[in-house]
Amino acid sequence: MWAPKLPGEGARLYDAAIAMRDVMIEFGMAVDGGKDSLSMAAKVTNPDGTHETVKSPGTLVISAYVTCPDITKTITPDIKMPGKSKLLFIDLGNGQNRLGGSALAQVFGQVGDRSPDLDDPQLLSRTFNAVQQLVADELILAGHDRSDGGLATTLLEMAFAGNCGIEIDLGKQNDAIAALFSEELGLVMEYLPSEEAGIFSILDKAAVPYQVIGKTTKDKRITIAFRTPNEASPRMPLPGELRTVLSDYTSALRDLWEETSYRLDLLQRNPENIEDERKNIYDRKGPSFVVPFTPKQTADELFCRTTKPKVAIIREEGSNGDREMASAFYMAGFEPWDVTVTDLLEGRITLDQFRGVVFVGGFSYADVLDSAKGWAASIRFNKKVWDQFEKFYHRPDTFSLGVCNGCQLMALLGWVPWRGISDELQPRFIHNKSGRFESRFSTVKILKGPSIMLDGMENSVLGIWVAHGEGLAYFPDKNMFKECEHGLAPVRFVDDDSRITVTYPFNPNGSPAGIAGLCSPDGRHLAMMPHPERSVLTWQWGWMPGDLKKSLAASPWLKMFQNAREWCEKKS
Repeated sequence: MWAPKLPGEGARLYDAAIAMRDVMIEFGMAVDGGKDSLSMAAKVTNPDGTHETVKSPGTLVISAYVTCPDITKTITPDIKMPGKSKLLFIDLGNGQNRLGGSALAQVFGQVGDRSPDLDDPQLLSRTFNAVQQLVADELILAGHDRSDGGLATTLLEMAFAGNCGIEIDLGKQNDAIAALFSEELGLVMEYLPSEEAGIFSILDKAAVPYQVIGKTTKDKRITIAFRTPNEASPRMPLPGELRTVLSDYTSALRDLWEETSYRLDLLQRNPENIEDERKNIYDRKGPSFVVPFTPKQTADELFCRTTKPKVAIIREEGSNGDREMASAFYMAGFEPWDVTVTDLLEGRITLDQFRGVVFVGGFSYADVLDSAKGWAASIRFNKKVWDQFEKFYHRPDTFSLGVCNGCQLMALLGWVPWRGISDELQPRFIHNKSGRFESRFSTVKILKGPSIMLDGMENSVLGIWVAHGEGLAYFPDKNMFKECEHGLAPVRFVDDDSRITVTYPFNPNGSPAGIAGLCSPDGRHLAMMPHPERSVLTWQWGWMPGDLKKSLAASPWLKMFQNAREWCEKKS
């Protein structure tokens, strides 16, 4: 983005283009396209009649992409093994700590005159390749760059995400403030001491400068110190003496780090929820997942069958979860079909050939008529289609699943918890208590119940994605709620202690008794707000303990879909 028509700006834009060209030649990269906004200036008339020109700062954003041979080889910023690991810093600024344009300068109302720059492209290239080797060889546990807020922010964010403490010794520094808050190129990596020799060998071979700056701790306290080289001033510590510049509890510093988000959320969500969230995440320990069964991949021979149970993945205008759902059922040995409501309305296909019907997540008709109401209307108010669904529902060899928007639909169709409930007493899913769309990686517990898809998963505590604005389970009839609570609500939101909860944010929508789904008494029909199809691969999980990730041959959520196939085979 630029305002090139203003005096001097055209030359600056040219210089930026030349600098980009030169560095991309050094890296062996090519430009395959671009998007410009070259009208980034406006003339403004002030209340007193004077005029001024407001312009956007010249901005160049480069997005690079390349093939990825293994998407599971990832490094995230959260510290993985507190109390056992060490932290290593790679400084790509060659010892410079320019503060121009930094977050620190902005805090003090300044801009600065010297901003960070890429002075040595070849060093960056060597470092990138060396780090790729470290990742491929699984020698590092976590990593984070320092370009957004500086080294202090990098270290704190790694400790916050790892829910642990760190002890940092930056060595001799003339200016600790500049060293901690300059946004020069660089990165921090977590590693185990047993891997140190291998890591040092790779970095030395690539001529990459590095410095071991500290260790992680289970004690949730963050300490950052440096050693002063100044021996002339009697007011300063002795040469090499450690000087602590930050020492505080991780929870207190994380709360301070969250303050801006907290203030903004107070203006956008239910304040009661936001206050609860601040209190409940202040010193949370993190989820504890439980997998009481052994997840397995679907046997290869099942994919080679010429006849497989067919499942209709039904979508409507605005649906967006159909491909993920089709993939999940395919991975379990089904033959998934893409079916739209229009296909049914126009008679291009019927439900007679299918063993399963799945209503996917999304925003049918943009949810302008309330969640899933437009979708429900297109089915309920067309007798030809409604009769098809009624026939399918009552066939004893069929099952159905509704997720998110599809869960709301199944309630509006009267498919859960059971048929025959009057519209005014029908349980349904309404606006979240927070008043906002909630997209989170939540934790749910599977309770004992009749659902065929959850068979053998009882007592599991699993991570799962939620993404909905209207997921609060509402029961107009209290007696019906009690009946559903004891057997027909097998999926519940739980807190970090695996206890069923109504507490935000563990329960993202405020449903009573933590209810995240309903099923029919015969177990054939299941509606749930969370997205199992978005967690059906282990690498899709927002977070998973390292030991669990290594021990699982498949995601526990795959069993849901495998259960459905096995049930179909038994009913054949």
